[in-house]
This record gives sequence, C-alpha cells and structure tokens, in this order.
Amino acid sequence: MNYTYPIILKESEEGYAVGCPALPGCWSQGANEEEAIENIKIAIREYLEVVRESYREEDFKEIEVAI
Repeated sequence: MNYTYPIILKESEEGYAVGCPALPGCWSQGANEEEAIENIKIAIREYLEVVRESYREEDFKEIEVAI
C-alpha cells in the first residue's frame, strides 16, 4: 500500500533538513534536495514500522482518508 505524506524541506549551510509534519519527530537530512527526500522516505518507513511494532498486540486496521 502506498501513502502520501507532506514534507518540509529547509536549506541550510550543510545541505537540506527535511521533516514530515504528520509524523512528529520524523526528520532527516541530506547533502542535496534529492538525497534529503530519499532519506525522509527511509525515515518515514522506519517510523511506521516502530508504530506497528508497538501496537502489534492490538487489532490494527488501516483506513483511507481523502483530503
């Protein structure tokens, strides 16, 4: 299943910081915009894996929400 998340890119002297406001605390970085985006994709996947693992004993369901 594919999901779409909004991200925020911030350019700095070191490259780019990138965060996902929908997932509090989910941030990454990269030397350029392309690298930062690839890194936030990995961070989002790992963030969601931790969430799923922490609720593995629960009846976990997924829903689709249109904006």
